[in-house]
Amino acid sequence: MKIVFLVAAFLVSMGLQGLHAQRKEILLNADWQFRFSHQVEKNSPRRVNLPHTWNAQDALSGKLNYKRGIGNYEKTLMIPQEWKGKRLFLRFEGANNVADLFVNGFHAGQHKGGYGAFVFEITDNVVYGKQNSILVRVCNAENLEIMPLVGDFNIYGGIYRDVHLVITGPVGISLLDHGSCGVRLVQEKVTRKQASIKALIQLSNSTGTIQAAELKVKVFDGDNLVTETFAPISIQAVDNDTQALSFSIENPRLWNGVKDPFMYKTEISLWANGKLLDKIEQPLGLRYYHIDPSKGFFLNGEHLQLKGVCRHQDRPEIGNALQAEHHEEDAAIMAEMGVNAVRLAHYPQSEYMYDLMDRYGFVVWAEIPFIGPGGYADEGFVNTDAFKANGKLQLVELIRQHYNHPSICLWGIFNELSMRGDNPVPYLEELNSLAHEEDPTRPTTSASNTDGELNFVTDAIAWNRYDGWYGGIPANLGRWLDHTHAAHPELCIAISEYGAGASIYHQQDTIVKSNPASWWHPENWQTEYHIENWKELSSRPFIWGSFVWNMFDFGAAHRREGDRPGINDKGLVTFDRKVKKDAFYFYQANWRDDIPVLYLTGRRCTERTQEIQTFKAFTNYPEAELFINGASAGKAQTDSLHIARWSRVRLSHGINEVKVVAKGDKGEVTDSYICILK
Repeated sequence: MKIVFLVAAFLVSMGLQGLHAQRKEILLNADWQFRFSHQVEKNSPRRVNLPHTWNAQDALSGKLNYKRGIGNYEKTLMIPQEWKGKRLFLRFEGANNVADLFVNGFHAGQHKGGYGAFVFEITDNVVYGKQNSILVRVCNAENLEIMPLVGDFNIYGGIYRDVHLVITGPVGISLLDHGSCGVRLVQEKVTRKQASIKALIQLSNSTGTIQAAELKVKVFDGDNLVTETFAPISIQAVDNDTQALSFSIENPRLWNGVKDPFMYKTEISLWANGKLLDKIEQPLGLRYYHIDPSKGFFLNGEHLQLKGVCRHQDRPEIGNALQAEHHEEDAAIMAEMGVNAVRLAHYPQSEYMYDLMDRYGFVVWAEIPFIGPGGYADEGFVNTDAFKANGKLQLVELIRQHYNHPSICLWGIFNELSMRGDNPVPYLEELNSLAHEEDPTRPTTSASNTDGELNFVTDAIAWNRYDGWYGGIPANLGRWLDHTHAAHPELCIAISEYGAGASIYHQQDTIVKSNPASWWHPENWQTEYHIENWKELSSRPFIWGSFVWNMFDFGAAHRREGDRPGINDKGLVTFDRKVKKDAFYFYQANWRDDIPVLYLTGRRCTERTQEIQTFKAFTNYPEAELFINGASAGKAQTDSLHIARWSRVRLSHGINEVKVVAKGDKGEVTDSYICILK
């Protein structure tokens, strides 16, 4: 979420000289000196800009022992004399996974957890009117006190998100509330007729004495003021003095998913003696929803089939050190396919990514990195006080930092924990209670892959299933779902992961099931897998949501499969986002009816060995016609899965042009490719 900072010079330029906001923000991403902690010789540091990770090359090349240790980031910072009397903070949006801050050689703070924001106040650590040294020592080593302990993804080290210097007055909205903006907009009751909201505001006062002030909340629809409320308050001399202001909106315009992701703008300001002390803005997307164990997910009173995907935060060459344009591209590709729900796995992701989810209207599952072994060794839970405290801290940070995002509808507690060894259930119950204490308005959920009492802790539950990939056949998914629903009709059931690997370089003209552990992951088996799995999922209304694993290929250094080591290739889109695999268009044809969709599958299988072929097209038209070298192979009706099929089509030896044409209310569309019969 973006915090709006009003700087005096800006106010003058806007003709608002009477406002003297005391908050200013400076981006500190440029010109850091980086070295590993073992590089103690002179001249070892090199210049880097943030975001940065030191694992972009080694982890993504499939190196099993990629660097997991300490990296040092150093920078000098001029602190002007005129800042004396103000408060100075360093805000890190993410550093993986332990960060220790030193200012002028003195330790100024530590944060444990690789995926949330954190803030250190440095007011008393700096020397005014001089250059000050900033050293951040970041460690991504395995640590049994910090989530996650294991994971089927890379634990990239570094300061991989933005860093800001924030300057405020001595009295203002707190920056020290678990890395959050200091404001939670609690939607106590929302209907189409009225919304009742309580703003919980954390205030900070470093003067040493109680301060009188006035707190204001304004809500805007664009530039139009919808409502405002204010109250005189007394601010205690502490960093987090909680104040509450309640207000209501009559006949609200609701945040309604992809149909209408409308948000109000909320302005929270603090005044004293007619002068503005501090001000921030937060989105307010009003909505109400629930999950029914028999009928699924309902948004604003209407059933909404959640057609979801999962997303990891990494890219080739740069690892997890993403820029804004990378998040924007990912969200746009999801929207292009017709996604309306996203599981941002397996950890809190960039603040900007949640902003984009709000704007697109995606229903989001946000989670902490409490991750079990899946099919691998070691455990995701150790029954120690330090580990459990860290998990609770990361959960509170997740909720406080992202509370005001209307897209977030579920808090995720765990993924693929096992019941071997230490029993995680009592701790899961503590986490579940903590989530409800922090946020009584949102349900909790988890992603399981095992049986046991851990499946009955959260408000909703989901399972990671790979029927037809890691053994079995896709039809097993439907049988398992029906059995589980019948045995436990009270459970709100979803599928949190399902997917199959595919390389765009692995092509075959017959459909043969892949061996997931092999170096051969043909694209057409992934396509067939998704067709058959979606058939099972789409026909069962009690499933509250399903989430493809994964939207994009991602890095996993230990993987030895597919077309190269170090990559999990279950994405519907390649790691570099350049190629959308055939299965992408299957979902687009099924999930979008607002644009014409016609896609002829198998276009990358340019060399064919079988003279008689079956051709498929994914389309949201009622029928399509196939042409081989200009001659019609007939029209085919589209089935319930939006597939048009032509069986026993004969190719000519040599070059063949394969073309499909569809006509209808959306106009005429075509798709074609060339293949060679050897």
